Amino acid sequence: MSRPSQDLLHALPKTDLHVHLDGSLRPSTLLELARSRDLLPDLRDTGAVLAACRAPAECSSLEDYLKIFDITLQVMQDADALERIAWELAEDAHGENVRWLEVRYSPILHQRQGLELDAVVAAVQKGLARAQRCYGIRCGQIICGIRHLDPSGSSDLARLAARWRGRGVVGFDLAGAERDHPARAHLEAFGIVRAANVAVTVHAGEAYGPASIHQALHYAGARRLGHGTRLIEDRELLAWVNDFRIAVEVCLASNVQTRAVKSLSEHPIGRFLREGLRVTLNTDNRLVSGTTVTGEYAMAVDAFDLDLDAVLGLVLNGFKAAFLPLAAKQRLIEQVLAEFEALGARFSGEIARRRRLLI
Repeated sequence: MSRPSQDLLHALPKTDLHVHLDGSLRPSTLLELARSRDLLPDLRDTGAVLAACRAPAECSSLEDYLKIFDITLQVMQDADALERIAWELAEDAHGENVRWLEVRYSPILHQRQGLELDAVVAAVQKGLARAQRCYGIRCGQIICGIRHLDPSGSSDLARLAARWRGRGVVGFDLAGAERDHPARAHLEAFGIVRAANVAVTVHAGEAYGPASIHQALHYAGARRLGHGTRLIEDRELLAWVNDFRIAVEVCLASNVQTRAVKSLSEHPIGRFLREGLRVTLNTDNRLVSGTTVTGEYAMAVDAFDLDLDAVLGLVLNGFKAAFLPLAAKQRLIEQVLAEFEALGARFSGEIARRRRLLI
């Protein structure tokens, strides 16, 4: 079977399950917000924004990559800015046919001007809800604890996620510098969200090895792994993840930039796919990594010679792994399969009917 075309990759209904709000601003918006708030005077035009906020092809480390967020966070400290940025992220995702979007961020990082945690979540939800009304794109929020901050902050954020469950928040995450900041230090937070029936995903195996993934799964109770590149180093753990259908949130562009992998050709996604893992493709940070969902699919197709069947499997994996109730997920998958069929006529038989509805 031939490779799918760029046009088809764009047209396919897709998900983005791992995208950071503070890494996905439009350059023009960052510039406008900075000017209107008398911030970041060195950013004189969008070219300067891109020079400052786009990661190089290879950073020295994940920590080096994360320094860019010190810039973007400066303009994300009031409700109007947060609402606008959330709205525009959902609008951009809709523009490339994303049907389900899960936006993650840590509200504790948006309090420099006195916003309460609930006010931060409400502003983001207002933007996402407006996008859903305008475009039909469905969105959820994932609240992130921060590994390298005091675990009491993660507990506060866990209680926040529990309060907003069913009102826009669909999950809880632990993000930030992975090395020397183990998930087990944040067990209280994970206990809070699990008791409130909030789904859990954890950044793990990006900047540290299988021990970090083990803690995410068996201490934190993660049902998805953020990045998980170093899962390949532990055969038994990889098999466990596969057997229990733990989804892996792969972000190709950022994994190369953060040095999670040495090069795209060495990314373990190829092995993951051969093993049958529930792999999903995601952007991580649209601005910082200079990527899109369609771009991530194109990278995978080109680097790993994926045919259409493999791409459709990846697309369905995203919907299967969504933090949605089972009945809603099944309805969404049925809609996606119907879109596959409709696209088949448009793309001269490129799309074949698929009925792999295993959840």
